[in-house]
Amino acid sequence: METRKIRTISNQMITEHYYNTVIIGAGAAGMNCAGKLHETMDQKGISNPQERIAVVTAGVGLGASRMSGSDKQTYYKLGTSPDIADSAESFARSLTAGGCCHGDLALAEGIGSLRGFYNLVEVGVPFPHDGLGSYIGYKTDHDPCERATSAGPKTSRIMSECLEKVVRHYGIEIFDHQEVTDFLTTGTGADKRIVGVVTLYKKEITENTFAIHVFYAENFILAAGGPGALYQRSVYPPGQTGIHGIAFKAGLAGENLTESQFGLASTKFRWNVSGTYMQAIPRLFSTDAEGHDEREFLTEFFPSMSRMATDIFLKGYQWPFDPHRIENLQSSLIDVIVFNESQKNRRVFMDFLHNPIGNEKMNEFRLEDLEEEALAYLKATGAVQMRPIDRLEHMNRPAIDIYKEHGVDLFSEPLEVAVCAQHNNGGFAVNVWWESNIPHTFVIGEMAGTHGIKRPGGAALNAGQVGALRAAEFIVNAYGSEIAQTMSDNSQVHQKIEDVIKKLDTLKGSGSDSPPQNVIDEIQNRMTVCAGHIRKLEKAEKAMDKAVRLYHNINDNGFKLKGVNDIITAVQAQHLALTSIAYLKAIIELLKAGSGSRGSHLVLSDDGVEVHPDIKDPDTGGPLRFKQENEKLRKTILTVTFNEMAEDLFDCEAVPVRSAPKERKPFETAWKDYRKGQIYQ
Repeated sequence: METRKIRTISNQMITEHYYNTVIIGAGAAGMNCAGKLHETMDQKGISNPQERIAVVTAGVGLGASRMSGSDKQTYYKLGTSPDIADSAESFARSLTAGGCCHGDLALAEGIGSLRGFYNLVEVGVPFPHDGLGSYIGYKTDHDPCERATSAGPKTSRIMSECLEKVVRHYGIEIFDHQEVTDFLTTGTGADKRIVGVVTLYKKEITENTFAIHVFYAENFILAAGGPGALYQRSVYPPGQTGIHGIAFKAGLAGENLTESQFGLASTKFRWNVSGTYMQAIPRLFSTDAEGHDEREFLTEFFPSMSRMATDIFLKGYQWPFDPHRIENLQSSLIDVIVFNESQKNRRVFMDFLHNPIGNEKMNEFRLEDLEEEALAYLKATGAVQMRPIDRLEHMNRPAIDIYKEHGVDLFSEPLEVAVCAQHNNGGFAVNVWWESNIPHTFVIGEMAGTHGIKRPGGAALNAGQVGALRAAEFIVNAYGSEIAQTMSDNSQVHQKIEDVIKKLDTLKGSGSDSPPQNVIDEIQNRMTVCAGHIRKLEKAEKAMDKAVRLYHNINDNGFKLKGVNDIITAVQAQHLALTSIAYLKAIIELLKAGSGSRGSHLVLSDDGVEVHPDIKDPDTGGPLRFKQENEKLRKTILTVTFNEMAEDLFDCEAVPVRSAPKERKPFETAWKDYRKGQIYQ
């Protein structure tokens, strides 16, 4: 059949494409899924698999997989160290230990882990092994079994590049520079389907032409990453807005949106300062907004140099902000102190040329005065040099090189840092085949809400690979490989495309004086202050009112556009405005349920536990106090669905956590089910 067609709707030229499966996103999860779809079709004898699959992306070189990382970016998998036993059940228990994580998904991730890992090895990701071939691991946060491994600070980038080579080798077409603007749906309730995705081809937009493409398919894989642009202080790549807004509007249900992860990161070049960056024990200091008036802001909060320096070290593998690690001078107190300093309009820096500097009540920094956990680690790794930069170079030279590549020389300048949004453990609800609540639409990578309150470091990379593999396997075996039939004569779809064009005309604006980037800045500032790692119900509710008013204003009045390509920023701002409402709605409902401080956020409460006697609440002037976690809520997951008729546009419901299946079939029974394809039913 014809797989590409051009027609005109509302004076706009529409380029239509027809496929079996369209993958939206070109990161490590999306590229793996495209490759696995081709391989599975080929194994089943389906002709020309490459003509049935397409990858659609705003930019092949963009996104968190390509542009994010840390000192030695961790890939978390089932244990492969030769002397440490592991199992999929044990793996699943680690994923679900923090609560709010479906047991069946965790077990599936454990079972599929090594299959995904060794696939990466085979496509060329240089995970290190010893002379016998053992992929020896190390422990990351929330990890009991040395499951972590790394290919260096660019692990996910290397994964994406290697998997892209596979996709291009198979001849699968990658449609680059396509900005997703809407999903086309048919039916309602259980019969609802996504039948097409509308994009704007960024290279061909003119003043009068939106350069609209429509990709029709039987199946859609959403792999466009997290909504990184929600927050002003963010370690996501600049401009990563995600496609959550249009996914909500299409009817997909969100889960665990409240569970964003925050931690210290550099701001000039966005990068996590976890691992050896902190284990090198750099000096932390602050300045005024102009970079003057240096001061050692940590010293007033710690009784000794030993405790302060050890906490800096511990931030290496206790990197995510954790409210359970605040009391009794634990390591996450540093995140609160850094945030406290930023509230005073001061900037915070890490200095690798000098050891921590104390005050008149503290001893000078000496390695031998560190607490045992820190001292033993540094001795074991041989990182006992005099300066932090020398210790960092000894432990991990690539961690220095990655900054040098981006114009930051740690040998000559300090590193400005802040507490930043880094990852969203929530996303969209999926089943054990990573299929959403809308049949034929799958969600993988960070868009999938498969993580709970906490997860071991690097577990997201494993989840993306396993989800990609399972979605591909299910599509071919359960839904087949037929290419979508023409939608040219479908009046419902035709009307929806006309509606998209009208919306784009509105976004170009007639009654607005707001540039779209200004609106994005407003959203980001509001989310950082009211929905970041420190939260308060009253602030979140006020933020919600402003967010809803903003969204309606955008829909009614559009934006003030300065150039033709501003329409892309306008589309992103509209999607982001709706996404922010969904996240605020979830945060408010969870706070109302009495969740308390959990995961990577602190909930302030006037009658809660005191953080530190010298840290004040900026709103009241009294001691900063926080509410401890209500652990009973770990057994439920908060779901969020779009409801255009609701006052704040979303409905929330707490659903029970699904447990891991306990049934274990005999081999012969399992073999029979497999041969008959019953495992996909």
